[in-house]
Amino acid sequence: MTTSGTVINLNAFGGTVRLDNGELAAVQNEEVELHRPQYERGLETRARLAFVRLDRGGRATVTLAPQISDERLEEQIAGYLKSTEEREGETPAHERHFLRKKRRAAHWEAKQER
Repeated sequence: MTTSGTVINLNAFGGTVRLDNGELAAVQNEEVELHRPQYERGLETRARLAFVRLDRGGRATVTLAPQISDERLEEQIAGYLKSTEEREGETPAHERHFLRKKRRAAHWEAKQER
């Protein structure tokens, strides 16, 4: 089950996450080491992260869920879209390619007719 929460503690044995429902959940050390930058960033910024809750009896345990939003990727996409807006006045690449091929074919046919 996926849930959200904030990282409130990191230590040599793993970490602790406060889930949105107020419950505390443990994070295993191996999980923290595997995704240390994300856990440290979450601890520093107190940002809500997505977690997968694992019910192993007793205290809740969580692992980091795949994070769908990536600010750097979104910036790259926005930059790409902006660069394509600047080229809107130009003929699209596929049409330019087709026109070049058409001109070469006409040139070749004219050469063959001679």
